[in-house]
Amino acid sequence: MPPTSVETPTDTDGVSLSHGLKQRHLSMIALGGVIGAGLFVGSGAGIAAAGPSIVIAYALSGLLVMLVMRMLGEMSAAYPSSGSFSSHAERAVGPWAGFTAGWAFWVLLCTAVGLEGIGAAQIVHGWLPGTPEWAWVALFMVVFCGTNLAAVKNFGEFEFWFAALKVGAITLFLVLGVLALAGVLPGTDSPGGSHLTELLPNGGEGLVIGLLASVFAYGGLETVTIAAAESQDPVRGVARAVRTAMWRIAVFYVGSMAVIVALVPWDSPEVVENGPYVAALDRLGIPGAGELMNVVVLVALLSAMNANIYGASRIGYSLVERGQGPKWLGRVSGGVPRVAVLASSVFGFLCVLLSYWRPDDVFAWLLNMIGAVILVVWIFIAVSQLRLRRRLERETPERLAVRMWAFPWLTWVALAGMATVFVLMAREPDTRVQLYSTGAMTLALAAVGYAWQRARERR
Repeated sequence: MPPTSVETPTDTDGVSLSHGLKQRHLSMIALGGVIGAGLFVGSGAGIAAAGPSIVIAYALSGLLVMLVMRMLGEMSAAYPSSGSFSSHAERAVGPWAGFTAGWAFWVLLCTAVGLEGIGAAQIVHGWLPGTPEWAWVALFMVVFCGTNLAAVKNFGEFEFWFAALKVGAITLFLVLGVLALAGVLPGTDSPGGSHLTELLPNGGEGLVIGLLASVFAYGGLETVTIAAAESQDPVRGVARAVRTAMWRIAVFYVGSMAVIVALVPWDSPEVVENGPYVAALDRLGIPGAGELMNVVVLVALLSAMNANIYGASRIGYSLVERGQGPKWLGRVSGGVPRVAVLASSVFGFLCVLLSYWRPDDVFAWLLNMIGAVILVVWIFIAVSQLRLRRRLERETPERLAVRMWAFPWLTWVALAGMATVFVLMAREPDTRVQLYSTGAMTLALAAVGYAWQRARERR
């Protein structure tokens, strides 16, 4: 298809990507994207720190994420783009902002691909101890790189079935948990409220640690706005995904945390050792349920790998299309940015190798560098929405298919919430290093982006 203006509502990058994602793909990507690997894998440490107050932590961070998704949905419905928030930041603030947000997120996604590959390989290695972990990582990387090199509908089909399994598993978990708490699950005695007698067992400090853990568990929700640009009806797809975000977060995240801390003592060692979902199912005495949940965790990790390779390749491609990256990265064939897919996969596999070669310095440094990137992205989203909303109301109000609630007050509330998280990170020794490392990377990217912008202006 020929290049189109960056201001058209259907394709703001002038791209030649295909539109092979169907509405059912987009709906399930939105639904399953909420149930990320962070929820299954990372929530145990949060429960151990915060105790029953982890429910409050997930509710507070969930409210912040709802506001961010509403803002992003408003802009993505008005300007569908494979660059998502990066394109919006460029339009609202300037090319340097799009450059900074886009490349920081690209590094985040590629590193996450490596982390998820390692996590998935460890699970399979536990089942098959005689097999090397690196071989499983290599297999997963080849499979999902191949999936993303093919037509985008293949990515959509993989994510559709991955998401369906995750949604089905966590729904079943919630049903069993509620039945057990109500005392009607055969062979199980209800603990009642015996595990909830102390809301803040580690005081406010524990709640802060749980809050920080919960914020980063929500990462990955942005993928649906990236995928929407390749769907058959981008505006409708984004609008539907954003409007249902509230109940999805409330049910899957907050609901499951409430069930877990009611079923299992928060200080039980297996919450961290086996994971909170496995620990809860083991408490119910359902034969094989814990091992079955490990299969679901594996699926969640593989789903995240698939989605992150996809998201990284589209963000990278969009940056190149807007003149903010090497041209060779933007080559498209068959409606797929195959060079960007390969580059994203190679970077992800390099992260895996670093975890084996230099786990104590280089890999740890890389993990710290991306520790707070999602917060940087959220700030760009909020600032962009503040600027673009007024421009849309003035110039093209018909594009506002999705509207931010109580604008501009809730946008400012969200920014205040992000600033609060930054302050809390600076107070905690474990997260302070991540905050400073991410800040250094962000400033370096902003400087490069500004220099790139000035060079383009002079040309």
